[in-house]
Amino acid sequence: MKTRKIFFILTITILLLGVISCSKNEGCTDPAANNFDIEAEKDDGSCTYDEVKTEEHLETHLNFNFSHNFDGVPVTAANFNQFNFINANGDTMSISKLRYLISDIKLYTTSGDSIVFPGYQLIDLTDIMSLNYTPGALGLGSYAGIGFNFGFDTTDNAGNYIDLNSASWNWPAMIGGGYHNMQFEGRYKLNGADSSFAFHNGTASNMGNHEQNHISIRLGAVSFNQHNVSININMNIAEWFRNPNTWDLNTNHTNLMMNYTVQKMMQTNGYNVFSLGSVFQKQ
Repeated sequence: MKTRKIFFILTITILLLGVISCSKNEGCTDPAANNFDIEAEKDDGSCTYDEVKTEEHLETHLNFNFSHNFDGVPVTAANFNQFNFINANGDTMSISKLRYLISDIKLYTTSGDSIVFPGYQLIDLTDIMSLNYTPGALGLGSYAGIGFNFGFDTTDNAGNYIDLNSASWNWPAMIGGGYHNMQFEGRYKLNGADSSFAFHNGTASNMGNHEQNHISIRLGAVSFNQHNVSININMNIAEWFRNPNTWDLNTNHTNLMMNYTVQKMMQTNGYNVFSLGSVFQKQ
């Protein structure tokens, strides 16, 4: 009887040892995981990993917002045709039209190169949607400056653009052809009476010689650390009449498109018109 009892105990012990020897430590068995368990023999599905940085995660999507003021007074289509402004020459004036073309937005790298977004936007203060422009995406990081062309450069101005044609944006062929840089119109007070001005900017033509007259704008440095960025670009309209050329609307108000001298004056003043505003970033 005692022998049978001993035999039974031995049998149970052997079975228990077999069960213990067959069981394996469970855990994460992937060495690439954050919680890899070197002692785990069986994977239990608990592995965790860092988020994979895809190309999308490494990019920022740019949106440009264009706003307008006259020495700090906001200018929108809502205050067109109101004599709210006085230029540097002392002329009281109103605005009835402001449209201009920007093209080839650039981001300048700290190494001196530039990333160019080919394309253009016709900005029209009577069309709110045109005040926002999304050229594309680029890498996160710091950039030495933002730039764009006011108007088309020589190469782009030789193209044919159906949408600009339908918008009556063409510059007359007899004075160089291509397209306007800007159409800016309004009225001013002359001896107490209202008189019109048409401040149109484009190719500068002189005795049959046509000179491209776009303006290469370069603004300040920016840094992008989020995936969606809105950049505000401000136009101070007063600068068209002030710096470095003080503009007398009594002298230069109409027939400016064929006047080489005033076209170059517009170009010179135009370098001082734009400024970099706030930069808003979010995920």
